[in-house]
Amino acid sequence: MSMDTPRAVPPAHATVATPRAYLQEARREFMRMLREPAFGIPVIVFPAMFYLLFAVLLDRGSAGAAQYLLATCGVFGVMGAAMFGFGVTIAMDRERGYLRLRRALPSPPGAMLVAKMAMAMVFAAIISLLLAALAWGLAGVRMPAAQALGLPAVNVAGVLPFAAIGMYVGAVLGGNSAPVVLNLLYLPMSFLSGLWMPLSMLPGWLAGIAPVWPAYHLSQLALKIVGHDGGGAAWLHLLVLAGLTAVFFTLARRRLAAAE
Repeated sequence: MSMDTPRAVPPAHATVATPRAYLQEARREFMRMLREPAFGIPVIVFPAMFYLLFAVLLDRGSAGAAQYLLATCGVFGVMGAAMFGFGVTIAMDRERGYLRLRRALPSPPGAMLVAKMAMAMVFAAIISLLLAALAWGLAGVRMPAAQALGLPAVNVAGVLPFAAIGMYVGAVLGGNSAPVVLNLLYLPMSFLSGLWMPLSMLPGWLAGIAPVWPAYHLSQLALKIVGHDGGGAAWLHLLVLAGLTAVFFTLARRRLAAAE
């Protein structure tokens, strides 16, 4: 009688981290958020509504205002996609115990984080394309190819610092309180960073504290592409955003690790 040599069964978490596995995770995360009307519709529609209101209706197609708002409304959309896409879902998944469950599932290392990041970047790209279509079709904005490609690139990369902030909020707060706190950050930060109107139109003391906000630094990078920034060095804005990303991601990962 012959006996087969028993083969060791790998643990559930020992899944080969192939690109296809990460793509599947990202696709599921994107479809999950797209099927959430409370997330998908506001994140995509609100920046377009702000652009139509301020750049087309109120400024009546002024070329300078239309270019300025094309850059800043893109940043406004990126903030929403990243902060709420990370913050709210992580807070809810943590409360439901889903994050602990994932540790036993056969998914690649860091797949959830990569999927959420890809989801936010896809939404950022969609927002950028929609705003570009409105700017070209209704506001008469015409830009060289370098500028037209540069704005979406800044928006997609700009997901990182706001995803880190959202991740930290989701790691600290519960599913009910996280959206409230994120809104308290999102809307005032947008206004005080000059996303809805130039900082020159705000009181001097408010304009003076604008560099405190990460949205200011991302908007300055976007505005630099269309020639409407405040004249600061791009490397300084990049350094601030990179530092904020590193700090908040580190704090969030420690918090989530401690919670598990």
